[in-house]
Amino acid sequence: MTTVSQPLQDFTEFLLEQGLVNKTKLLELRKQAQAEQRGLEEVMLERAVITPDALLKAKSAFFGLPAVDLTLQTVAEQVLRLLPLETAQYYQVVPFKRDGNEVWVALVHPENFKAMEALEVLGRQSGWRPRYAITTTTSLLKVLRQYSSLVSEVSEALKMADEADQVALREKPTQAPQEFEEVLKSAPVAKMVAAILRHAVEAGASDVHVEPGEADSRVRFRIDGVLHTSLTLPKYIHASVVSRVKVLSNLKIDETRLPQDGRIRLKILDKVIDFRVSTLPVIGNEKVVMRILDSTTGVRTFEGLGFTGFKLRILNEAIIKPHGMFLVTGPTGSGKSTTLYAVLNMLNREDSNIITLEDPVEYYLGGVNQSQVNPEVGYTFASGLRSILRQDPDVIMVGEIRDSETAELAIHASLTGHILLSTLHTNDAPSAILRLIDMHVEPFLIGSTLNVIIGQRLVRKLCVDCRQVFDLPPETIKEIKDSLQTLNAESIQEIPAEPWVFYKGVGCAKCESTGYRGRVAISEVMLNTPELQRLIVEGAKPYDLEKEFEHQGGTSLIQDGYLKVLRGITSYEEVMAAARD
Repeated sequence: MTTVSQPLQDFTEFLLEQGLVNKTKLLELRKQAQAEQRGLEEVMLERAVITPDALLKAKSAFFGLPAVDLTLQTVAEQVLRLLPLETAQYYQVVPFKRDGNEVWVALVHPENFKAMEALEVLGRQSGWRPRYAITTTTSLLKVLRQYSSLVSEVSEALKMADEADQVALREKPTQAPQEFEEVLKSAPVAKMVAAILRHAVEAGASDVHVEPGEADSRVRFRIDGVLHTSLTLPKYIHASVVSRVKVLSNLKIDETRLPQDGRIRLKILDKVIDFRVSTLPVIGNEKVVMRILDSTTGVRTFEGLGFTGFKLRILNEAIIKPHGMFLVTGPTGSGKSTTLYAVLNMLNREDSNIITLEDPVEYYLGGVNQSQVNPEVGYTFASGLRSILRQDPDVIMVGEIRDSETAELAIHASLTGHILLSTLHTNDAPSAILRLIDMHVEPFLIGSTLNVIIGQRLVRKLCVDCRQVFDLPPETIKEIKDSLQTLNAESIQEIPAEPWVFYKGVGCAKCESTGYRGRVAISEVMLNTPELQRLIVEGAKPYDLEKEFEHQGGTSLIQDGYLKVLRGITSYEEVMAAARD
């Protein structure tokens, strides 16, 4: 039986020996994991190279430890208290059963010798001996949440408030902002806000909304693009929660009539997390939205974002061109910035001077000069871009082309030998050209500088643990088949052999009963061909641009969605909701 002293490198060799992954794919995944600064196992699971259950069984066999699934188990409180929450979070371990003086502890990383040493020391101090099992990250998070729920933590904080604190919290602050700030730091509201932010990160939320109502205050998390109510607070506490968030983000707590923007940086679950804070005056109070930016997740690759086949090839060819514009389009929340960061990561070399102009900086990239606009002092995309052009750049990333001045400067940068990356708010790739023309950019300049346009949306990925096969109506299958007939020969190779299998998410404990876990991009990529240049110069209409896109053999948003449906990545309903939006 293999012992836990085996190095992780040997485990990947074990996966090869067992035929669970081939060598070519493993090298590709390892390269992606290094580029994105993520764990190899995380990337393997994301790319569906191996299922969570198969990976768990393989680790169990290799390390000689039993595997345990804790997603449906409720651990007794007296067992949980044997290990402090902070220790469990830091070492990624959880106790789940006690048998006399032996305590069973589940590990996510059995190769972590420091975790085992710490458990041995804790056990000796408390009079118990650890026994080990292997579990998944999903199981670990489920048990960690059992230490305390968001509702129970906030309820406990409210009970801790004495009568004087409650009176102070119910009333609007009349003392000086500095004095009220001290009250907030010591009041139970500080614990409430800390609990809300921690639970949002644990749940994998992208945004936190704190919204005032007529009778209460509602806290909602956006998870995989969908808002869920996570907590309801008494109405009297709302103003103090908002004020506490303002204190953390260095905003003016006595300014409630104007919107404010700020940023919070906290260490949660041993990770540095940034929260982009926005306050908005609404009837009777203020609303707060916090965008969660986890810089430890690393920058994704094209493959990790969902680009495959023909699109992946032409994107890789487009980014090595010495100059020109690389545009990403789509509505808010469609992953445009994430795609641009993937491009920046691929272009980030020692011999390149890369400068970005963002609103705000979402992820920090080593070796990249990142600047954030500040309209209050006149530092806008347009003025910032002028300054960047005097900084001897090779690659420029402008967060968004919002106006004619920025568009003109971006075109100028592309013409003078720079690579220019940016985003536009349009519904699809062809519409980006019309949007630039609307901004009074000369058509012949667009044709001369444009390299490639990406249009994209995000769809939820089916939970691999609870997805089930189901039948689509024959007319829907025919619709899919007819749509895919226009693909070029290279893209047709991505279509699975018939009979096709379709899946839907049923819902389980691992996906919070939603049937989905995570998101992936569906996209379309439009190249600037000589024919497209001619159409642009001649004042092409939307119909002409769409026909040229079809002539290129490009995969549209809905076609890419269909391909991901046929591969079991997402559901037909998700694609319809996103692609026809």
